[in-house]
Amino acid sequence: MLEEGEVFSDLANLPADPPPMRNICDKCERPSTVCWCSALPNPPLCPKHKIIILQHPAEEKRSLRTAPMLKLGLKKESCVIYKGKRFPGQNQDLENLLLQPNTLLLWPSQESVDLTEIANDKSFSSLNLVLLDGTWPQAKTMYSGNKILHKLKQTKLLVKRNSNYIIRTQPTDGCLSTLETAAEALSILEKNSIYKEKLINPLKSLCTYQLQNGAVSHESKEFRIKNKTYPKLVGKRLNKVLRSAEKFHPI
Repeated sequence: MLEEGEVFSDLANLPADPPPMRNICDKCERPSTVCWCSALPNPPLCPKHKIIILQHPAEEKRSLRTAPMLKLGLKKESCVIYKGKRFPGQNQDLENLLLQPNTLLLWPSQESVDLTEIANDKSFSSLNLVLLDGTWPQAKTMYSGNKILHKLKQTKLLVKRNSNYIIRTQPTDGCLSTLETAAEALSILEKNSIYKEKLINPLKSLCTYQLQNGAVSHESKEFRIKNKTYPKLVGKRLNKVLRSAEKFHPI
């Protein structure tokens, strides 16, 4: 046990001021050493269509999320983010957006129409495209718990490439992050590949830095299950996950 004098001596050696804080970027709100703002489109891209993100509260807590990249990569009014589990809640602006006839929900279902068909429909000069931001289980909960979403015309992306978000495990091959989903959608709607070429650069920058500093590249859950490298899945539970992966359609 320390004597009283030794305790006071140790206290006296503590610094009077707190340790210096890391510099934080004003735009992305990340430490300057891991800031990806230099990879953002400059100036921000200006689509005629609007992206509306309904974000699960748990997604906001993730340090490596992509919705902020999308918001900063587009002009201010082109991407809006609403956070919560119940929508529209008390937000009249969101309710007005969701009730507009040109508002679509990007959601995989039997009723969903290929987004390419929507892009070729000249009856809409501009669209509001709603994306649910969260894990797949969170997105399903948000959809089932918000009846207003069921009233929206549904559309889907048919993509064949894997995600650039290689430091995070995706549910299936072909499943994209929120940023990549929006970038693909805007490229189709705007008929301009610049959106999927430039919007995902911050994500590539983030992944490159993480891999250089100890992170590892992740295969999708579907890939690992099929190759028997996914842990703690046996018997009925394994079969259930395999059936789910076969039915999954990325949004």
